[in-house]
Amino acid sequence: MNERRVSLDDLGAWLVKGNADRVDLAARFRRDPRVESWCVRPGYRARLMRPGQPVVLWASGSRGRLPYGVWGVGRVAAPPVVDRDGGWSVPLDLTVLDEPDRVPRHRLRADARLGGLEVLRQPQAANPSYLTVAQFAALRDHLPPH
Repeated sequence: MNERRVSLDDLGAWLVKGNADRVDLAARFRRDPRVESWCVRPGYRARLMRPGQPVVLWASGSRGRLPYGVWGVGRVAAPPVVDRDGGWSVPLDLTVLDEPDRVPRHRLRADARLGGLEVLRQPQAANPSYLTVAQFAALRDHLPPH
């Protein structure tokens, strides 16, 4: 995989993915829309994650079942930590959007400013992915005001 190096100078937001085919994300977030941590792959990207940086939650899975795409937006709460099992996770302050406010993948693909998102080009890449400053600004045009 030819992975682009992320630079803090052009980082708009981190993006973490969850596969709703493996875990019932819809049911989980109906019970509790707060996300306090998410798994990330150890590496230089995870080491660039800092408190206060924006983070986007992307739900993926089989097309046609649910409106997959951006399900939440929040902030990195603290640098990534090593879990008990040796994996890494990043503490988050993120709330999943209400279903009507989620931004489906097809709407993002239709926006020329967002068609090059890494998550669309390399959907199988490990967490975290990223959005550039310009991409995150374009995504905010699709999100409800807050």
